Amino acid sequence: MFKNTPILPADIIFAPAWWFHNEGIIFDEDFFYHPAKRVESERKMEKALFERWGKYGLGQDKDNDLPVVGAVHLAAGYLLSEMLGCKVEYKEDAPPQVIPTQLQDLNVLPEVAFESSAYKKFERLTKALKTKYGYLTGDVNWAGILNIALDLRGEVLFMDMFDKPDDVNRFFAKIVMVIEKFTQDLQKKTLSTSISVNRSVRHLEPPVYLHSECSHTMISVEDYEKFLFNYDAQWSKKYRPFGIHFCGKDPHRYAEIFAKLPHLDFLDVGWGGDVAHLRKHLPNTFLNIRLSPVEIIDQSVHEIADTIRRLVADSGNLQLTGICCINMDEKVVDEKITALFETVANLREEFKC
Repeated sequence: MFKNTPILPADIIFAPAWWFHNEGIIFDEDFFYHPAKRVESERKMEKALFERWGKYGLGQDKDNDLPVVGAVHLAAGYLLSEMLGCKVEYKEDAPPQVIPTQLQDLNVLPEVAFESSAYKKFERLTKALKTKYGYLTGDVNWAGILNIALDLRGEVLFMDMFDKPDDVNRFFAKIVMVIEKFTQDLQKKTLSTSISVNRSVRHLEPPVYLHSECSHTMISVEDYEKFLFNYDAQWSKKYRPFGIHFCGKDPHRYAEIFAKLPHLDFLDVGWGGDVAHLRKHLPNTFLNIRLSPVEIIDQSVHEIADTIRRLVADSGNLQLTGICCINMDEKVVDEKITALFETVANLREEFKC
């Protein structure tokens, strides 16, 4: 499926707190929607990464002004929830905070999302960037079906699954309509949809369509099969390469049901996931192994290296394995990140032998 895939690609994403404390970047509304600020911020991020880890391939666009439509150096889903009625709060050192709407019923109007002030704000950004640069790049984290549904309905949604399953199905179908229109419009403009979900997909060609299933750790496999499996199955045929972003600690719970999807080209394996079990059931899936952004702070460089080597061995196929660490805050020191990239570099050399 993937062409010219590098051996064991590795990437990192820092939390806004890291950027704020180390580079003074402020994550106010202008960071996300002011055209000049968008370009300036992404270039500043590239420069910071190049200065620290340029020898490992980071920060290659440090000298380029790129019309990046979304924050491709963060992991934050907010826009589609805002388009559907949620309020979003912006803070200087944190990702956009979605305030759940606590909908009184299971009803959304897909067409209203694209008439919302949030979407019009995004349209103004893209038009301004396209006018100045002649093209667009990057994308916006579009979250996922259950993630957005919980933003809209709140935890009562779990009761709805038992009490009103038909209404839940209709609710999800309308959210799917919004996701599909948004991502396909974005794909036409920028040629990607999911770098803002996980930067690791930028190493793969063609671009991955990566469905965020962060909240699936909160439901049973049976509920996934009942309410959500069919959407993944349909998308896996329509939008290849298709991937699932599962940042929870138990992706292995889903190994058997994920194996039933027509295609699963890429899987984000949340920290704590049983990589060997997933590989057993998904022999042809690219497993993107996520390290713990919390544990890496206190681990020694030797422990980091040992952890990476163990997980890569569990995956059993360097050509279908990647490494990343997402949402590290200001408490992580540079040498820990260097240990990650250095271990990966060593494994690549050993693989050649």
